[in-house]
Amino acid sequence: MLIAPSLLAADFLHLAEDLEMINTSSADWLHLDVMDGVFVPNISFGFPVLEAVAGACRKPLDVHLMIVHPERYIKQVAALGTYMMTVHYEACTHLHRTVYEIHEAGMKCGVALNPSTPVSLLADIIRDIDMVLVMTVNPGFGGQPFIEHSLSKVREARTLIESSGSRALVEVDGGVTLNTAPGLIAAGVDVLVTGSTVFHALDSSAMICELKNIRIS
Repeated sequence: MLIAPSLLAADFLHLAEDLEMINTSSADWLHLDVMDGVFVPNISFGFPVLEAVAGACRKPLDVHLMIVHPERYIKQVAALGTYMMTVHYEACTHLHRTVYEIHEAGMKCGVALNPSTPVSLLADIIRDIDMVLVMTVNPGFGGQPFIEHSLSKVREARTLIESSGSRALVEVDGGVTLNTAPGLIAAGVDVLVTGSTVFHALDSSAMICELKNIRIS
């Protein structure tokens, strides 16, 4: 189980301290949500912040673009040293081309699905991508309640991956807590993105360890 704390929930007045916590913790990736106020009704941070974070973070970067025309920024995202670049199915008119360009830039490629977007739409691209990101809340804001239907979507994604011979991971983002994580893991999740649960904990590093060590019967 990979844990990718979401920077969106960090304390931006003490960002260096939060990044050092991530660096010394057992977190696997750092998840970066980029929002443009168009594709989602919120604005997060842009490339000046991303560049500063990339220079300080020693964990692989998991960059999630919640923006229109994400293909325009592939080179800039790659220049950060990004490991995984994720774009939304709903934002890409020519998804196969975008996936190809992300790989050509030297990154892994993930495709995200909004809560109302069916997993079946990935059937023609599943063998070409490295990760499916199932949004378990409506994208745009942190701290939202978990959408229970997401569990069946995770199971559908896992079934599609296995039946197609794909090696893609399944990631979830939104409402991930100690209560929701066991069900997600049982459904077939590989990567848990969690913001408030980690950064608002009394001991963030210990919370990451607790999430990583969840076991299901």
